[in-house]
Amino acid sequence: MIFGSRERVELKTLEQVRVMRRAGLVVAATLDAVRTAARPGMTTADLDEVAARAISEAGAKPSFLGYLGYPATICVSVGDEVIHGIPGGRVLEVGDVVSVDCGAIVDGWHGDSAISLVLGPDGALDVDAPTGTTDTADLDLVRATRTAMWAGIAALAGGKRLNDVGTAVETAVELAGGASGVEYGIVEDYVGHGIGTAMHQPPDVVNFRTSDRGPKLRPGMCLAVEPMVTRGSGATRVLEDDWTVVTQDGSRAAHWEHTVAVLEDGISVLTAPDGGRSGLAPFEVVPVDLDV
Repeated sequence: MIFGSRERVELKTLEQVRVMRRAGLVVAATLDAVRTAARPGMTTADLDEVAARAISEAGAKPSFLGYLGYPATICVSVGDEVIHGIPGGRVLEVGDVVSVDCGAIVDGWHGDSAISLVLGPDGALDVDAPTGTTDTADLDLVRATRTAMWAGIAALAGGKRLNDVGTAVETAVELAGGASGVEYGIVEDYVGHGIGTAMHQPPDVVNFRTSDRGPKLRPGMCLAVEPMVTRGSGATRVLEDDWTVVTQDGSRAAHWEHTVAVLEDGISVLTAPDGGRSGLAPFEVVPVDLDV
């Protein structure tokens, strides 16, 4: 179903959302496999192989491979790379901030999610209980970005307009920066999006306050909420490969994303194994359980 003349937004039936949930669970399992596998000394191409195998074994197809000519299964962005890093020969090192973006297709429907991690000597650190030698400021950045994502998702549960998400994200980033004594940058050149029969659909889901409140939230909307936050300025540039987006000032960046369905009786996070229950708990939001 399509509504609106300015932005043609695809509204999903509950049955279609359940198919997207299947795609979302493939994405979640793939990102978990990549996180578990990540070690210093591996290349970003090694992580891409892990993801390709996980998606194939699940009987799904990668959303990214071949999309506008993109040559890999996932995006792996390291350090000052914000998004769209192409896997290749780069060797991961202790202390790297690594963002992994993944999409999968099941029966023509997409799921899309991203995580960020900090590498310790033995693999990805527990962001909430870190051990090992690393820059704690990077862990703060990853936590702040993750919290901002969940704040944006929670805004979909109680909000009336789409751009309530951006207000919630920016507020959360400001609060996290104040607690850490730093001023984080929010990337404004790239935003979240609608998702469904295509990976990228209207409407845009911004990560910052704006005077435009955006379209009304309606049951059947499926949206990718994905803040990108830096330890410096939010300004970016694109490298010569025409894909990799980096910070202009060389500051490190983090990226988190989930696919969320707006339903008649609430929201459900399609790419979270628990439907978003744990991430939304601090915001006193209980998601709809699609797995019952």
